[in-house]
Amino acid sequence: MLAAATGLAAFPWDDALPLKGEARSRTCGSTLAIGLELDGQGAITRLGVRAHACAIGQAAACAFARGATGATLADLCRTRDALEQWLDGEGGLPEWPGLDVIAPARDYPSRHGAIVLAWDAALAALGNGSSET
Repeated sequence: MLAAATGLAAFPWDDALPLKGEARSRTCGSTLAIGLELDGQGAITRLGVRAHACAIGQAAACAFARGATGATLADLCRTRDALEQWLDGEGGLPEWPGLDVIAPARDYPSRHGAIVLAWDAALAALGNGSSET
């Protein structure tokens, strides 16, 4: 998980990205900002991340970032909903590349807010989400 957390270095923050969103976990205080650029069909083409989060939040954000290129608002909403169900013990781990690395964190409810930060920040950037989980 720590190795995944360090992978965020491949997605540096860029003030020039046109869409920006932030999210904060009420349970642990972790925060995350995401900048996005979309193509003409609404798919993510580029992103940058600024994280002040625990290793679990950073690892989940890295999985998000690695799988986000080509994702649309519908993909993000679907995965965010599936994450919530999985965290509640009502479904399997969502199909998103790299999420298996955070699977052990499901047993720690105090970290659930950190796991969904990247999706929440991206949805906020797209004007479709809450900034506090």
